[in-house]
Amino acid sequence: MIVVFSLITLIYICTIIMIYVGYNNVKSVKTKPSEIPTSTFSIIIPFRNEAKNLKELIKSLNIIDYPKELFEVVFVNDNSTDSSTSIINDHNMLTNTVVINSKRMSNSPKKDAIQTAILNSQFNYIITTDADCIVPKSWLHAYNSIIIDKHPKFIAAPVTYEDSNKLLAVFQLHDFLSLQAVTIGAFGLKKPFMCNGANLCYTKSVFLEVNGFEGNLNMASGDDVFFMEKVIQKYPNDIFYLKSLEAIVYTKPLSSIKSLLHQRMRWAGKTSAFSGFFSKAIALIVLLMNISLILYLIFAFLNDLRWHILMLIFLIKISFDFLLIKKSMGFFKQKKSCYYYPINSILYPFFTLIVVFASFFFKYRWKGRTFKK
Repeated sequence: MIVVFSLITLIYICTIIMIYVGYNNVKSVKTKPSEIPTSTFSIIIPFRNEAKNLKELIKSLNIIDYPKELFEVVFVNDNSTDSSTSIINDHNMLTNTVVINSKRMSNSPKKDAIQTAILNSQFNYIITTDADCIVPKSWLHAYNSIIIDKHPKFIAAPVTYEDSNKLLAVFQLHDFLSLQAVTIGAFGLKKPFMCNGANLCYTKSVFLEVNGFEGNLNMASGDDVFFMEKVIQKYPNDIFYLKSLEAIVYTKPLSSIKSLLHQRMRWAGKTSAFSGFFSKAIALIVLLMNISLILYLIFAFLNDLRWHILMLIFLIKISFDFLLIKKSMGFFKQKKSCYYYPINSILYPFFTLIVVFASFFFKYRWKGRTFKK
């Protein structure tokens, strides 16, 4: 038994080291004052009952430092029943803004909303974000820089949670920072498999060329990763990660354990549907490592295994995890949250197992709707 646990730990450590190397391969992008804004953008924001969040988003959109004639904002109403639409219409938007209604065509309301907006957009590059986000002032300049340099078809960009001192919020932040580190690392290894729809950019032409979200409309989420997989198959060398402080989009952590569980169940559904070997292998290795820790703990209580070996394996795991997450903390300027890292490391294996179990046997709720995995 110890040999099996040790082997899983060794494979896990090698995986973390590999991701760490990949992370370092991704170079930071800095905008140059001399760069002339030439790229045009349609910013697409689906919303459903987001009245409590829209004011902050609109405020951040209004201070975007980019020529107003080179971008538009398309809000897509996904059957909101609150005052979301009124808030958008009543605010003095300083940008070219339209509000349209989503056309339902599939089992995925968000994909339907994005597709509706893209078909009604007027500019070359599509950017997606969420209604509960805050976008940075130089956001479009950062995108313009990588577009001028790389001429990409698809760009993934950084997302993080707002800072908080609450334990649940910091737990989510650490989980999110680790996901961002793996995302960047995979891009650095030329094997991208994760991205976040709260900060994505791609050409309208490539969306139409690969038939958008066709092929995964049966899944409620996945407007980001599954679409990226389709672009990778067609243009593997035209996909990049925008590692730029000026491109970081901030979103809000969830306020309850129940809502967090439902969100992670939705994410777990996407993970199980990954098509690439690399992505499935990474997910399996992480899952096996967390399950191993829990099993070892059970066996230790039953006096079948030694406690000091469990502690050694746990300390090795969290040490290598911290090397990677520290990279992410540094990039996002969120190092002060590291004080919560030890307790979150203890909680995480149990949380992972609960999410995996729940995703197989229960439905999840998202935006007031109930979905199967």
